[in-house]
Amino acid sequence: MKRTCLVLLGLLGLSVIDARAQRSGTGLGVILGEPTGLSLKHWVSADRAVDAAAAWSLAGRDSLQLHADYLFHNFEALRRDLPDPPALYYGVGARVQFHEDQSGRNHHDDDGDTAVGVRFPVGLNFYLTRSALDIFVELVPSLDLSPSTDFDLDAALGARFFFR
Repeated sequence: MKRTCLVLLGLLGLSVIDARAQRSGTGLGVILGEPTGLSLKHWVSADRAVDAAAAWSLAGRDSLQLHADYLFHNFEALRRDLPDPPALYYGVGARVQFHEDQSGRNHHDDDGDTAVGVRFPVGLNFYLTRSALDIFVELVPSLDLSPSTDFDLDAALGARFFFR
């Protein structure tokens, strides 16, 4: 956790590019919480983006989680006398979780240790002035569909550095 905070501070120090860079191109960073790992975001239009992550989930049984979401951004929803209001975003996506068994080995058989489901992320994106770094916080209700139906709620905080 301490190392991740240092990485975030280092990215803040490196980021001295126009803030509009956060709303176009591709960003790479970290996501902390449930799950924790690497985050990628690519803008496909002025208000839509695709994000993805490869992260470690520590809720319940340890698992590697891969997910991808299609996001819609509303830049006006929270504009209330704030100079730089955050963007509200929401979307839909998919996730796959590869669970470890109790002995620490990955299963690659039909024991039901791979869960597949849909995600419904809702979050806030904060854009730092004169920076290529964005910070986000999100809540993500998820519904696993296979091998059984299960509801989950993830929460995370993250940051990404955007490349031109």
